[in-house]
Amino acid sequence: MTITSTDVRLPPAAAGTTPAARTARRRAVLSWVAVHSLAIAAALFFLLPFAFVLLTSVMSDQQALTPQLWPTSWHWGNYAEVWSTPGFLTWWRNTLLYAVAGTALTVASSVPVAYALAKFRFRGRRLALTAVISMMMLPPQVTVVPMYLFWAKQLHLTGTLWPLIVPMAFGDAFSIFLLRQFLLTIPNEYVEAARMDGCGDLRTLLRVVLPMAKPAVAAVALFQFFCCWNDYFGPQIYASENPGAWTLSYGLESFKGAHHTNWNLTMAATLLVLAPVIVLFFFAQKAFIEGVTLTGVKG
Repeated sequence: MTITSTDVRLPPAAAGTTPAARTARRRAVLSWVAVHSLAIAAALFFLLPFAFVLLTSVMSDQQALTPQLWPTSWHWGNYAEVWSTPGFLTWWRNTLLYAVAGTALTVASSVPVAYALAKFRFRGRRLALTAVISMMMLPPQVTVVPMYLFWAKQLHLTGTLWPLIVPMAFGDAFSIFLLRQFLLTIPNEYVEAARMDGCGDLRTLLRVVLPMAKPAVAAVALFQFFCCWNDYFGPQIYASENPGAWTLSYGLESFKGAHHTNWNLTMAATLLVLAPVIVLFFFAQKAFIEGVTLTGVKG
């Protein structure tokens, strides 16, 4: 059999060897490097301060005041020294009480209001929602003087954290708005089906709505916990006269004043204050991000 030149079929060029394919691949690589370089730069921008605090916290007193950024010797005992500082455990206990009690009261008081604004139809509902949004725009400094006079002159509770904890039992405007936005995304058919099965409003809320609103509740709880844990203004106003009622944020200022030359101890105390918040966020970030994202699905 004779094979002519027209019968011979040469194999096509290997995939990706054409100039157009090489150009596209090069552009994809450059795009990947550019995007990830920006992400790495942003990550370093946020992580470097924490790295500086951590490295300084394990330095000696002499090295902490020098330009050296890496410890020549590791002094993990700085944390034990800070922990054993008189009053530090009291500040920790007060902060934990303030944050946990404030978060529980805020969630318990805000969920029913948000549920009513999202699922009930009543006269004045829009006016009530407008009032809630208006309260979000009112800075706390506007009402601090009359509130302080009320707690100091009428109830004599200054020097404690109760003026900060008790008001949270009456709801929080931001938490109500955030929960209401999420509850709007839950179909009304679930609520109507529960009522047809004989559930009252409270039972419908507890058995049907709340299990579906866990991401929003988690987001609100985390927001409130972080707000209470980092609060400096409130304890300064109401508890500054009583060192036994100080929180970590306010006590840290006193600690820094007493150890203004011991930057290693100051950084160790700062890290001990930040650590619970960072750990809590990493464990709950999925629910937190999901709750914040889904609250804007429906207006």
